[in-house]
Amino acid sequence: MAAVSILGITLTQVYWVRKAFDLREKQFNRDVQTSLDAVANRIFEINKTPVPTNSPVDQLSTNYFVVLVNGPVNSSVLGVLISSEFEKRKITADYEYGVYDCQDQCMKGSDFKSHKVGKAMASLEQMPVWKNDGYYFAVQFSRIEANLISQMGIWIYSSAVMLVVIFFFVYTLFVILKQKRLSEIQRDFINNMTHEFKTPLSTIAISSEVLRDPLITNTPERLLNYATIIQNETNRLKQHVERVLQMARLEKSDVALRKEKLDVHELIRDAVQNSALLLQEKKGEIDLQLNARHSWITADKLHFTNVLFNLIDNAIKYNQQQPKLIISTVNVNDHVTIEVKDNGIGINSENQRKIFHQFYRVPTGNLHDVKGFGLGLNYVKLMVEAHRGKISVESELDKGSTFKIVLPTA
Repeated sequence: MAAVSILGITLTQVYWVRKAFDLREKQFNRDVQTSLDAVANRIFEINKTPVPTNSPVDQLSTNYFVVLVNGPVNSSVLGVLISSEFEKRKITADYEYGVYDCQDQCMKGSDFKSHKVGKAMASLEQMPVWKNDGYYFAVQFSRIEANLISQMGIWIYSSAVMLVVIFFFVYTLFVILKQKRLSEIQRDFINNMTHEFKTPLSTIAISSEVLRDPLITNTPERLLNYATIIQNETNRLKQHVERVLQMARLEKSDVALRKEKLDVHELIRDAVQNSALLLQEKKGEIDLQLNARHSWITADKLHFTNVLFNLIDNAIKYNQQQPKLIISTVNVNDHVTIEVKDNGIGINSENQRKIFHQFYRVPTGNLHDVKGFGLGLNYVKLMVEAHRGKISVESELDKGSTFKIVLPTA
């Protein structure tokens, strides 16, 4: 409703500014007509010719006026008369004037330049010739619109104030919507984090309860099994906490990268090896097409391996069939391009713009078994940019996704 109200006020303001401009233009035309009528009457008196019953002034266009005078006109005298009449009516627009000489059949100007805004025709051939017998003089104005606008002080001021108000309104609305979106995302993050922490804590609690039974020492295999469960779930909790702390440090730019010269092909093989167990569970496969001849980059081994692992992990998790990944490299100029292509569920165009935002998770429809905080791709983007690289995604629903990383070679 506020937006509609602002739009209504804006349209109303535009309407009234236009009306005010039209009224100012009509007033300007009337003042010019009256001034030129007075000039014509003075010329009739000087030439001692009868004054016509009809107005000798004719407006041929918005900025061009002709005045029939029925006799020769001295250009210098004409300049003084025009300047005097325009000053009386406060006409300050720049103008040019010329006199049509019937004997020579051409426009003639003068060297009269005493008035600050009046001047002789700078280029007489540009003055339109009125196809009519008899002597006449013509006045042509330049930049009328700018002159009229400069006289609309209160309207310009009110329009400027309205523009400022609209700007701050739009900015405020943008901030409110952004805060609302962030609030929803953070709420989802807290819900996900609570669930992710609650599951291992419940498993640890149950295992601890079992270990309190004195009789469990009689079955060492069972004791080792529950101890292993506690250890695994503790490690899982540590990973969750470390991931959240890592993103907090990234936001503060508090992560010190230990960059060294590395072979990107080695990093890809390490990331694939780290994903081997998950890939085996899903009965998937990865095809490596490492074609880059110059594969050396300057990078932090730990963080960049994590970047590749995150992309592979997402390609495996967000897949409703047997995962088939293609990881390829190629050189373009002095850069190496890494592509991770999958046959997963894909991402629609609307979500492609948001997947790198912190806490954002793509809705997966009926696929509810994919867990996470919405931090992975945000971490990937921050790390790639920290290595002076760029990341992009091309995807289509139900046809898979392709993540492309471009990095400068070492």
